[in-house]
Amino acid sequence: MNWVEHSMWWQVYPLGFVGADVTGEDRACRRPVSALIGWLDYVTELGLSGLALNPLFASSGHGYDITDHFALDERLGSEQDLRELVDACHQRGLKVMFDGVFNHVGRNHPLVQQALAEGPTSSANQYFRITWPQDWQPGQPPSSVDCFEGHEALVSLDHSSPAVAELVTEAMCHWLELGIDAWRLDAAYAVPLDFWTRVLPRVRERHPEVYVVGEVLHGDYPRIVQESGMDSVTQYELWKAIWSGLRDRNFFETAWSVGRHDDFLDSFVPWTFIGNHDVTRLASQVPTPEHQPHALVMLMTLGGTPAVYYGDEQAFTGEKTQTWHGDDAIRPAMPDSPQELLPYGWPTYRLHQELVALRRRHAWLHRARTQQLHLTNTQYAYRTSGEGGSLVVALNLDATPAGIPVDGVHQVEAGSADIQQDGHLVVLPPNGWAVLG
Repeated sequence: MNWVEHSMWWQVYPLGFVGADVTGEDRACRRPVSALIGWLDYVTELGLSGLALNPLFASSGHGYDITDHFALDERLGSEQDLRELVDACHQRGLKVMFDGVFNHVGRNHPLVQQALAEGPTSSANQYFRITWPQDWQPGQPPSSVDCFEGHEALVSLDHSSPAVAELVTEAMCHWLELGIDAWRLDAAYAVPLDFWTRVLPRVRERHPEVYVVGEVLHGDYPRIVQESGMDSVTQYELWKAIWSGLRDRNFFETAWSVGRHDDFLDSFVPWTFIGNHDVTRLASQVPTPEHQPHALVMLMTLGGTPAVYYGDEQAFTGEKTQTWHGDDAIRPAMPDSPQELLPYGWPTYRLHQELVALRRRHAWLHRARTQQLHLTNTQYAYRTSGEGGSLVVALNLDATPAGIPVDGVHQVEAGSADIQQDGHLVVLPPNGWAVLG
């Protein structure tokens, strides 16, 4: 899939974007998912080439409590609205990714309700791990129902069941046949790896160009990719090390994870990000505004398939909390058009444009490896190299200028620096950064 090497994504949480009621109490469609069409030129002008959409399937509330894998959520409009969006993306050269919620379903899913109503003899039981009393009688509840991470509203699928493999295979192919190009596999870390070996080859047989990335928080990323047949997994280790290193003024943490990242690139290309729908926004995680650009610099100069979470390119703030509605602040509604955005975020948008354009000029960055050149708590320099070229990245977190020794460089491609000593020393301004060739 050569197209993936040139892909960079804008990730959107659709229910939030259109202002839907994520409690599910109000099922009205306030704006259809096709409202995103008015933002696609904004995405292409940013320089990105893909639209990654969080759950669109019919669900009870927040989108991850699925009630039908084959239907669009009514709060997002009609399937025709969705087709119009996919077609509009493709007309602009944008790929489309859907969020596959295949680890669990909502408790209101018809198959769950059928199993609970009919008991242990129900044909719906094969989809779930439900334990029934030996002397079960009609109307009697089960002894236990396996749920996802203790959430009773999210009933886990039984991935050892052929019926579940069939359901997931057909659901993935259904939407690929509608025209999408890629899948994000939600909670892939919770699904047995051999399940994907029974599903993905069948999907690829019908859709050989599909790109599949799994949500994995931690663990042996290369083994997970190899044994599952997925193309990639989410690089949470790097995400954490980037914002934490900046916030705590500890580039040693960042550099250690960059080294780990290099090892991963030996076997696959990770999905990289500095924000998504499940985490506190970068502008809230890194309280020093002058240090926030450094995160984007690293995202766009390290190997990987980068994604930008909607609003991050406008310096949105938002904190995720472990409370009811704790995700609302990071999944906001957006206006009808980019022209209605407030003015304060546009400098960050233009910085994204600059660094995305730099990455496009150096397509080899997709699989780039790094060489550490200089490291202190508050300064970090590395050479990033691949087939076709190399760049030097220098970062300074101090409120004073910093002289950083580097390999020979000749010009500043982005940022600001004074090149001295025939290209072997760069002087960065306070809190500055530079990408050098």
